[in-house]
Amino acid sequence: MRLVHSTIFTKKLDESLRFYQEMLGLSIARDLRQDPAHQIVFLTDDAGHFMIELVQDGTQIYYGGGISLGFQTEDLDREYQRFQDAGYLPGKMISPNPHVRFFFVKDPNDFSIQMIQEDK
Repeated sequence: MRLVHSTIFTKKLDESLRFYQEMLGLSIARDLRQDPAHQIVFLTDDAGHFMIELVQDGTQIYYGGGISLGFQTEDLDREYQRFQDAGYLPGKMISPNPHVRFFFVKDPNDFSIQMIQEDK
């Protein structure tokens, strides 16, 4: 068994696409927007092992908490500044041990994204 994607329901598909492409560097793997009744786009990273499925649907929107998607970076300070410069509000830096630092930021759907830097 293999994990293949996670779905995020959104009312803001275009805004969500910009966030995941411009801020997180993901690219479109499958674009199913040709059917107006089913606006779906799959995004992936360079490795293509896992995808995020964005589904425009006004009836199923994420409102809760306790779920986040984690993205690893080599320069957490640069990413923090980049999110701030783009008008997003990253949370405080957290370092649970000397080898890991991270922060959270919300996507256009109020979904939590964790940006992580791990020293090896």
